[in-house]
Amino acid sequence: MERDDEMQTTTSDDSRDTEAHETITVRAHAEVVRVATDPGRFSSAASRFLQVPNGLDGAEHARFRALVDRYFTQEALAPFAPRCRSVAKALVAEVSQGRVVEAVWEIGASYAVRAQSAWLGWPGELERPLLDWLTDRFEAIRSGDPVRTAEVAQRFDALMVSLIEPRRESDGSRDITDQLIHDASAGRPLRDGEIVSILRNWTGGDLGSIALAVGVIVHFLATHEGVATHLRQHVTDETLDVYLEEMLRLDDPFHASRRVATCEAHLDDRSIQAGQRVVLDWRSANRDPNVFSPPDGFSPGVNAAGNVVYGIGPHVCPGRPLARLELRELVRALLSTTSRIDLAGESAREQPPLGGFRSVPIQLVAR
Repeated sequence: MERDDEMQTTTSDDSRDTEAHETITVRAHAEVVRVATDPGRFSSAASRFLQVPNGLDGAEHARFRALVDRYFTQEALAPFAPRCRSVAKALVAEVSQGRVVEAVWEIGASYAVRAQSAWLGWPGELERPLLDWLTDRFEAIRSGDPVRTAEVAQRFDALMVSLIEPRRESDGSRDITDQLIHDASAGRPLRDGEIVSILRNWTGGDLGSIALAVGVIVHFLATHEGVATHLRQHVTDETLDVYLEEMLRLDDPFHASRRVATCEAHLDDRSIQAGQRVVLDWRSANRDPNVFSPPDGFSPGVNAAGNVVYGIGPHVCPGRPLARLELRELVRALLSTTSRIDLAGESAREQPPLGGFRSVPIQLVAR
């Protein structure tokens, strides 16, 4: 699940029109945590687009964060767990025919679209438009062209509006999308822009995040057969969550997010002026040798406390319980039906600001 702004890649379409000072990038784990946990000095209102709730600060953020968090409690997600499991099993059954499969797109992106649509109550015929949109979004991000990325974002917002309009007369109980449209727990009904922003973060971000995360995880399982064998024998939710997040720490596909200094501050030996933009480098923080020793070592239990793959502080990923559920069910389905996952060609890395892999060709070896 997208960390709202936390898990978003830093792209030129989502920046301020002008910057008064040079942007500072923070890489050390301690400094990244310091900035992320101090919203008073480092505001999350760093985008020219509305981002609910993680582009908000203070009481406004708390109010909308409380609204969003209600959808990700254990009780709220419990009814979705069997459906998520079914989606994962069905997809793995489709691709486990002995042929070469592209893990990022054929598995990761397809699964993200199907799982998220099942959670939100969206029709199956949206799968192809959403996959086409995701392809265009990644291409726009790679291009660095702000006009192109803005056009892709507008396409997604238009799709969200087309889903919202027919539901306005519903009683708000049919599915998660209906519930959100009629949600007034923040003290008033949500405005159209707020609904679209929340759905954008829940879906537009989630699709890309899950696809990239699946690429990293599948590549790791294919190249670390001992870990895959261990997980086949120990597939509890807790074990899977810790192991998968350690894989994502080692190869974090979510590069960075932004903050804006609200006052003069100091980080290490650097002075920061009010209004100056600060980029949090999550990938570097997750490989800081002062916290993870050695940073390349695979130590799920030891490294869990310092892992910031889902962010940290008041703007920590709202949807991390859903992301964990989706990833663990897919990996459980993959491991339960295979004796081995083999790489079937050369994997291609993504290019910044995207992380992880662009392509991971694999072959699933049945049990």
